[in-house]
Amino acid sequence: MLVDICVCTFRRPHIAKTLASLQALAVPREVTLRVLVADNDETDSARPLVENQPGEVPVGYIHAPSRNISIARNACLEASDADWVAFIDDDELADPDWLEALIAEAQASGADAVFGPARAVYSTQAPAWMVAQDYHSNLPETRGGEVHTGHTCNALLRWAGTRWYKERFDLARGQTGGEDTEFFFRLHRLGARYAVAWEAVVHEEVTPERLTYAWLETRKYRSGQSYAVSATGSFARLKLGCLAALKAGLSSSMALANVFNTDRRMFWQLRAALHRGVVAGCLSLKEGAHYGH
Repeated sequence: MLVDICVCTFRRPHIAKTLASLQALAVPREVTLRVLVADNDETDSARPLVENQPGEVPVGYIHAPSRNISIARNACLEASDADWVAFIDDDELADPDWLEALIAEAQASGADAVFGPARAVYSTQAPAWMVAQDYHSNLPETRGGEVHTGHTCNALLRWAGTRWYKERFDLARGQTGGEDTEFFFRLHRLGARYAVAWEAVVHEEVTPERLTYAWLETRKYRSGQSYAVSATGSFARLKLGCLAALKAGLSSSMALANVFNTDRRMFWQLRAALHRGVVAGCLSLKEGAHYGH
């Protein structure tokens, strides 16, 4: 079994630590492992960090400039002829048994893609309400017992010979975000089945600029816009948008009712932002550019 781990990077020195964690992975005997790094910077700024990385696992460098994350993700897919492709972000560290856990779940469940949790690591400067709710962790979600989409911060996807082998990430979402949500929704509609491996953990340190309510509100709103792609067709979008509008109003009311309880107020305010984002997505309102700036 050939597995390619795809990593996209943009001016982030942490890529060296990410690659070091991948070199330390426990690799099942039946697996041949490669790492593909797509550098999305205009210059090949990450090349020295990638090509000078010590270790036995081969690492390939791909220069995919343009400040569009979808172009970088697609460059990895174009370069891969592997049976499976895995995804991890350039600001994450993989546990040593990360890949083993993903593969074990894929084999046990027969799933075409497996998603794992990305656990946030908070500094002592993080607000208590933020840490208590663990807003920065990215956890797989199920609806009605099924997984309908996923994220590229921690994933394993069946690749070579599949009906989605020619599918690519949406270039229009390459700066706004949500390209992975839309991609996995699309594959699910093509018949891909998903599972979750809770033991397949990666860790992400929360940087200081992300320790604000404003950053979280923007993230929640953007997540809502991305989720709107789950509704296909005018009627489905209208139904989802109306329901989200009601939920946004209810969440705002709950935030007001908990004005003196910081934890609960922040929870409901961020829920309101999420649902407002869904409404915006259903109305096809323009999304802000968040990547490559």
